[in-house]
Amino acid sequence: MPAVWAMATNRLADQQGLVVRANRLCAGALVLYAVAAPIAWLHTMRWDDGWDDRVGSRIMLGGLLGLPASVAALLLVAALLEIIDQVIGEGARLRLMLESLMGASALFIVLWTVLLSTHPHAHGMSTAVPKTCMPVLMATVLTCVVVGLSVVLVVRAQLRRGPLLRHSAGAALASVGMTAVALGACAGWGPIVLLGGLMIPAGAALWFVGPAPQARTHDTESASPSSGLATGLVPVLAISFVAVHGYTQSQGIEMVTALVGISNGFFMAGRQYLAILDVRRANQRLADSESHFRELAHTDPLTGLANRRGLLRTLYLDAVNGPPCVLLTLDLDGFKNVNDMRGHDVGDAVLIEVGQRLRLNLRPGDLAARLGGDEFAVLMWSKQAEAAKVAQRLLNVLARPYQHGAADIFLSASIGLAGCAEADTVPTLLRNADLALRSAKQRGKNRVELYDEVYDRQLRRRTAIEHALRTAVDRDEFKLVYQPVVALPKYGMVGAEALIRWTHPELGTVTPLEFIPIAEETGQIEAVGAWVLNTACRQLSRWVADGYDVWVSVNISPRELHSTRYATAVKDVLRTHGVAPSRLVLEVTEHAVATDIDEFRRTLSALRALGVRIALDDFGAGYSSLGQLRSMPVDILKIDRSLVIDAPTDQGPGAPMVDVVVRLGQRLGLQVIAEGMSEPQHRKLVEAAGCPYGQGQLFGMGVPAEHLEAMLVASSTRGQAGQSGQPRPTGLPKPAGNGGMTMGIHGLVGNGTERHDTAVPTSGSS
Repeated sequence: MPAVWAMATNRLADQQGLVVRANRLCAGALVLYAVAAPIAWLHTMRWDDGWDDRVGSRIMLGGLLGLPASVAALLLVAALLEIIDQVIGEGARLRLMLESLMGASALFIVLWTVLLSTHPHAHGMSTAVPKTCMPVLMATVLTCVVVGLSVVLVVRAQLRRGPLLRHSAGAALASVGMTAVALGACAGWGPIVLLGGLMIPAGAALWFVGPAPQARTHDTESASPSSGLATGLVPVLAISFVAVHGYTQSQGIEMVTALVGISNGFFMAGRQYLAILDVRRANQRLADSESHFRELAHTDPLTGLANRRGLLRTLYLDAVNGPPCVLLTLDLDGFKNVNDMRGHDVGDAVLIEVGQRLRLNLRPGDLAARLGGDEFAVLMWSKQAEAAKVAQRLLNVLARPYQHGAADIFLSASIGLAGCAEADTVPTLLRNADLALRSAKQRGKNRVELYDEVYDRQLRRRTAIEHALRTAVDRDEFKLVYQPVVALPKYGMVGAEALIRWTHPELGTVTPLEFIPIAEETGQIEAVGAWVLNTACRQLSRWVADGYDVWVSVNISPRELHSTRYATAVKDVLRTHGVAPSRLVLEVTEHAVATDIDEFRRTLSALRALGVRIALDDFGAGYSSLGQLRSMPVDILKIDRSLVIDAPTDQGPGAPMVDVVVRLGQRLGLQVIAEGMSEPQHRKLVEAAGCPYGQGQLFGMGVPAEHLEAMLVASSTRGQAGQSGQPRPTGLPKPAGNGGMTMGIHGLVGNGTERHDTAVPTSGSS
């Protein structure tokens, strides 16, 4: 026993956390056994043949040994309960204790019955033990409780059962050994005393040797609620067996059996009550979890606002056939730059602050939601007029600077409004609000737009145009018309601008103002531009072959200039159709070049190196400075039509501007063409400014190639009927002075000499 005590002490020193108190309780039980067991062994060794007849001495010794056995069993029960708290969790102690009592009652009643039926002095003991050896009986009962609690603990545990099984078996073995020593001394069973004495250190070794049971963590799956019927069935069967056995032996049911049966009934009732409480708690936890996860499913994790699913839930439950409401959808203008320049962490912080500002500036009952990215929505229970006022206030609130990082962040918002009464379904309401938001974006951003049915029609037509554009070239639905460019003041035609037209079998006539922006946005402008260039050069080659001295200009998109292969593609088209590069003029708008001149300079320079002329279209309506103009690789300035049509007389406000542009072009060595000339007053204005070329309805609309050919014939006839010595106006530019390609193979000048008086000049820009 000293060795067992030393082992237990060392084990206590190493234990931390899980079963420290349990080990202390078990060690205390072993101390009692260490004191009581040697006494029993000493008396056993002194037993002689007359010991069986000394009933009083045996009962007295058993009583003295039963008292420490009972106390030790109680300590072991307390130790196992400590392990239950650590391994299974709080709240399981009472439930498992009741289950162990039911198992203990079954074990006790079987042992009691077997004892009465097999031992020769059993019937005498049945009356003597309760009176004079009550500690032995109590130790037996408590040992049954220890055994039952050990079994229940192992069965109910949800963790690895190896260490737990060893501790439970150790407690049960030690308790049985202690009780066996007391019972053997009381009944005069020497071998039982010796066997029990050996079981005590064996149980202590199982308890204290090896790793401690694993502690339960919060991640460990909890056991599902149990009714305890399986454990309750065991004592019922045991009591039924005892009752049947008693009646078959004509002994009936003894008082002890009856008391155990009655107690077991109370244990089962208590266990069932706890099972009901467990089920109720489990249902409540399930309901709380369901509510929690449902709320998470309808909440945006970043901002804490409702998400798209939460907004849809409210719309379907309350907005359909409900009170008047308005849906606002808003999008942050320029938020992508925040993520690109400051990082996504700062972007998330801005979104969180946007959510807070929305939440603080809405009325009670209104719902704010984040639909995704930088797009938000607000559902307001009000009429449109009131919602529009709130939306305007939100614009001001969201425009305040966001203080994140070293510098403030400035953003604006675009908001679209749609009334719930104007939509039959929730998807329609969302679509209407998105259309209003798109309209706000297209109209300049940082504004509020109310939904209008016009948006719907425009979107449908835009979508139809986008789909039809993909097959328009293959179906040969495009055609080119040519608007003449004339030399002033003789009206001799020198060239033409190729203009694209589209007639769709279902959409009808689609203007370039409709489909060109869509083609640029969807990336189809390159295919359309390639068709225009190829068709215009084919027609130009025919005119040149027929002896007409003209050039043709083609409008190009900034997206085409971004391509590194565009100059090569132009060269291939010119070679395919045998067109001299100097007869092709490529027009690019002033605004497109001025906003990205560094990007386009390389491509434009490569085109000029081919001998192709570059025209700066809509000059005067863009944003280029004089410094940019000097560095732009262009040959021709086309005066924007607004400068011409805004000056109905030579004294109008546009007259000085036209004169300035003409003089500027002359100073820079550029040729100037005035666009938009539709009335005689425009001609007078342009001629007075000294502009050499004009274009507009005054000289002809865009016409098919065959009609322009007739105009070329008429122009040639007028030139031949003019004054002698006056050359016929020609559209032939000079060869490029920068090493460009020569004039081609068709004999661009009929008499073999070049005329420069009315030709579009070569570049003189720096």
